[in-house]
Amino acid sequence: MRSSPAILSVFLLAACSAGPPARPAEQPAAAQTAAAQTGAAAPATPLAGSVPGAVTLPEHGSAAVGAPLQKGELQSLAAILASPEAYAGKTVLVEGKVRAACTRKGCWMELAPLKEAGAACRIKFKDYAFFVPTSSVGADARLSGEVKVRTLAPEEVAHLEGEGAHLTKAADGSAQAVEITATGVELTRL
Repeated sequence: MRSSPAILSVFLLAACSAGPPARPAEQPAAAQTAAAQTGAAAPATPLAGSVPGAVTLPEHGSAAVGAPLQKGELQSLAAILASPEAYAGKTVLVEGKVRAACTRKGCWMELAPLKEAGAACRIKFKDYAFFVPTSSVGADARLSGEVKVRTLAPEEVAHLEGEGAHLTKAADGSAQAVEITATGVELTRL
């Protein structure tokens, strides 16, 4: 069953405006216990149930949100942006520069290659379980997540632009988007 772009846009607009879904209080501790059992570092901030804006990125330093990053080979963000269909549906580990972030609560960000201007991809956060600081713009980021390619409806484009997004629109107001749904993000500002 296909969902209507208008219905999807209304859902996404409501999701961005609403708070995160209710999460059990035990989940952050469970995430830390699971990380300890696998030998991975525990997240620097709670995996879920965090208060929007509670995570801050120091002027010089780092912050981590979500799950610990997966191990694996670092993929080129420029290569993903050049041929997104080749990566669609795959989980990748990438790094880049945060070009924009949701100014309301940090529920999305745009990531551009570290050494190149131009194209960027939109980063969303798995299950809306965590956010990045709204002050993340300009920080270096490393993240793991699944690559998706989709068309944004004009209403969603307008909503995202109202929160600071930079999109290349088609004549009808829609936009093609390369997105990564991240499970964890590490931000660094030197």
